Amino acid sequence: MAGPYPPNYGAGPAAPTAPFGGAPQPYPENPVAPPGYPGMLPPPIPYPKRSRWRVVLAVVVALLIVAAVVAAVVVVTRSEDTGRTESLTAASAETAIQDYLDALQRGDSETIARNTLCGLFEAVKEKRSDLALAKLSSDAFRKQFGSAQVMSIDKMVFSSPNQAQVLFTMRVTPATSRTKPAPEADKQGVAQLLAQDNEILVCSYLLRAANQF
Repeated sequence: MAGPYPPNYGAGPAAPTAPFGGAPQPYPENPVAPPGYPGMLPPPIPYPKRSRWRVVLAVVVALLIVAAVVAAVVVVTRSEDTGRTESLTAASAETAIQDYLDALQRGDSETIARNTLCGLFEAVKEKRSDLALAKLSSDAFRKQFGSAQVMSIDKMVFSSPNQAQVLFTMRVTPATSRTKPAPEADKQGVAQLLAQDNEILVCSYLLRAANQF
């Protein structure tokens, strides 16, 4: 056998066969494990924030709703105040009854008829009979009393916000001759009142245990 090798040995180990039949590739001198993510990490994706204009819009809408409610309440209150006539109170009832008694005392037939017609005076076309009845009421009152002054409102019974039956006390002096002293006395009366068109009307007047005037 010629040469330095024994007969059953070749020239050396064969190089690794390249995959897919390509040329054999040498092993890298310093093999490095591939990184977990190729290249640099992408920038973080910003989380979408809730836009402020929506919050502002919601607050504005809420304020507008509150303002609308307040405005509606004010409008309703003003409309009620505008349509409301003079309210019936003890003070206003006393004033209305005193005005009616004064009209009876001085013979003011028109004022008496305006009260007793209870809000219908302006709509009545023929008023002569009403004025005649008013004159009779005044004559009867003056024959009975020389003066009458409302002293107190004793009780008010409301049938509605604009209607009430009123029990009152008045101090009267009898209709006597001028030569005699006029003793005062307290008497009670009942009046039916109606508040309408910014005035309070005495629809009827009744002296307790006496005839109605």
